[in-house]
Amino acid sequence: MSGYIGRFAPSPTGPLHAGSLVAALASWLDARVNQGQWLVRIEDVDGTRCRPGLDRVILDQLAACGLYGDQPPVYQSHRSNDYQQALNTLVAHGLAYPCGCTRKDIALNLEQGGQGKPRHGELIYPGTCRSGLQGKAARAWRLATTVCMEKHPDVHVDKAYQAINYIAFEAPPSDNPGDNACLVRWYDRRLGPQQQDVASQVGDFVLKRADGCFAYQLAVVVDDAAQGITDVVRGQDLADNTARQILLQRALGLPTPRYLHTPLVLGANGEKLSKQNGAASINTTTPQAACDEIRTAARRLGLPVSTDDSTQDDRAEWVAAWGDLHGHVGLRTAS
Repeated sequence: MSGYIGRFAPSPTGPLHAGSLVAALASWLDARVNQGQWLVRIEDVDGTRCRPGLDRVILDQLAACGLYGDQPPVYQSHRSNDYQQALNTLVAHGLAYPCGCTRKDIALNLEQGGQGKPRHGELIYPGTCRSGLQGKAARAWRLATTVCMEKHPDVHVDKAYQAINYIAFEAPPSDNPGDNACLVRWYDRRLGPQQQDVASQVGDFVLKRADGCFAYQLAVVVDDAAQGITDVVRGQDLADNTARQILLQRALGLPTPRYLHTPLVLGANGEKLSKQNGAASINTTTPQAACDEIRTAARRLGLPVSTDDSTQDDRAEWVAAWGDLHGHVGLRTAS
């Protein structure tokens, strides 16, 4: 075994669909190419959306497709104490604060400030409670993104990456050096150099919601560190979360994994397949059906797929082909 540890982290809000199977297969292949471990984590931190029994459905679907975790699955619903401890650390260092705003409050504040259409439908928090609750009761907890950037500048990310063969890159030159002060930069193994100004493009995002649920961003960062995850391979729809997670990793003094975001699987309407838009569950009712599903996933990843009707899925050939496409992370050098 190498030091590589990857993971697939589905939420039990619905069965696996074609898009999630592509992400699962990609993460499994990357672990096998690098002679590492592949873990499965059930991301059920949001108890309001998760449905009882779907964790077992998902694990059975993975097993039917020949994808078995190298350790027993971890459940986020069992790890609330760890998330609270991380939140306490952020609060103690002045990096998180309570917020008493409702979504209606935020929308009204943005409207009064002449803000345009929210990014991807999300309300970019204007920082109303950053200096205090102003008599309101605390509802949620938010990360003070600008304070994080000031206390943990971008260079810390590079050091974390270099510890596990991060491929460094230079940010575009600017006439004003301050332009890059709030940028979180990282390298995606498929998409290349990435950057985001979290303070202006996302705002002070939620760490613990008004209903008491810990937010995905905090939970995933704490879990990745606890499980020693070195590489995150997941769908491209989650690439937009990466800067927030890197910022939290820095704030908590945690290592930053390598990232690779896979192409999205689109439906007939051109939208990405998701549980929210009713994507159909993969068919694993028979060995042949499961084999057909995993072959389709491999084809979507650009891997060679045999045309016969056998249940042999050419897994060894896919591992070799994935290595040719994405390389062995231990052999990658800075460029």
